[in-house]
Amino acid sequence: MTASVTSLLSGLNGELPGLRDLYKDLHANPELSFQEVRTAGIVAARLREQGWDVTEGVGKTGVVGVLTEGDGPVVLLRADMDALPVKEETGLPYASTRTGVDAEGNEVPVMHACGHDMHVTCLLGATALLAANRHAWRGTVVAVFQPAEEIGGAPAMIDDGFLERFPRAEVCLGQHVGPVPAGFVATRPGPVMAASDSVRVRLFGRGGHGSTPEATVDPVVMAAAVVMRLQTVVSREVGAAQQAVVTVGSIHSGTKENIIPDTADLRINIRSTTPAVRERVLEAVKRIVRAEAAASGAPKEPEITDFNAFPVTVNDHEATATVQAALTRALEEGHVFTLPHTLTGSEDFGVFGTALQVPSVFWYFGGADLAAFKDIDPDALLENGIPSEIPGNHSPLFAPVIDPTVEIGVTSLLAAAAQWLTATADTPR
Repeated sequence: MTASVTSLLSGLNGELPGLRDLYKDLHANPELSFQEVRTAGIVAARLREQGWDVTEGVGKTGVVGVLTEGDGPVVLLRADMDALPVKEETGLPYASTRTGVDAEGNEVPVMHACGHDMHVTCLLGATALLAANRHAWRGTVVAVFQPAEEIGGAPAMIDDGFLERFPRAEVCLGQHVGPVPAGFVATRPGPVMAASDSVRVRLFGRGGHGSTPEATVDPVVMAAAVVMRLQTVVSREVGAAQQAVVTVGSIHSGTKENIIPDTADLRINIRSTTPAVRERVLEAVKRIVRAEAAASGAPKEPEITDFNAFPVTVNDHEATATVQAALTRALEEGHVFTLPHTLTGSEDFGVFGTALQVPSVFWYFGGADLAAFKDIDPDALLENGIPSEIPGNHSPLFAPVIDPTVEIGVTSLLAAAAQWLTATADTPR
């Protein structure tokens, strides 16, 4: 017999005011990947106040809380903590004005443009209720507050002895807020999010005066040719029924308008949903980079460096069916959907389930203002995608509405976890 969701959610209304304040504080004080010192401190302090056994510094800045209430299954719940180098433009009274220093030593603006502040808030709400309602469940919950999801913090936690240091979960559960109407939840069995591969490229030219380009090899023109040629990879080398995305997200070269520089640096991101497509696209990107350098007469081969590779996020079929049924019972009728295809966003959440060799389930919950969707049928969203005027994750305008997003996020985590935690004899059915 599984734990009662109603019993686990007892006291949620009393927690919500504090959770709203927590979310605003986290949103106003974002921290870059592996720099989440303040956030980790808040998480650790709250978990200890709730009665959890807390370990800090896992995978550098990660926090793990363990709460055991008798014999029973072990459930892992995960939230990520890091923010992005984005300048916030939401205009909210709790908008971030923070800056930070990135891994290359550059001062950058920092914003919770991906919603990880909401993830932390919701998981801390869930941990508070699990601690307050221990009479309602039996088993062990491992609450993972992961650093650096944007650059691969889950492997860092695994490498730091996560499997040996903490109870081995029987299922891993996680969620992500997105630009869909608040109150709605969606997931799918099988591949739910794409693999991600990032590539650094340095192109070599021969610098000189801007007035005599014939005496140079211009890496800016070379980089422009690479960018344009890369647009043909998906359109001409990936099948129409397959999924892939190639994005050049960063390009830097030169210091002055009348100086042709020696080098140009690009950062390229590739998304794919199958190993065959991944291999084909990666090979094509690297082939094009080398070919354009050769065509431009580059004095030497480009440097191509792989980094930040995430695998496809795969939901276990049986566990996903269990979670979808639980969410359907816990939320309003008609608010739980099955995604029609794999999303091209990527996550490292699946690393936990893979390392533990147990099922994992990852779902999306909406954070956008319902008013923005008043004339849109939810089924049309699944078919046509989010309208372009709705700010999405990684946008400087992205900020989930607090209500009902926090309540839905806490409810979803506990509804899913309850399907594995064991009920006590006095728990109402």
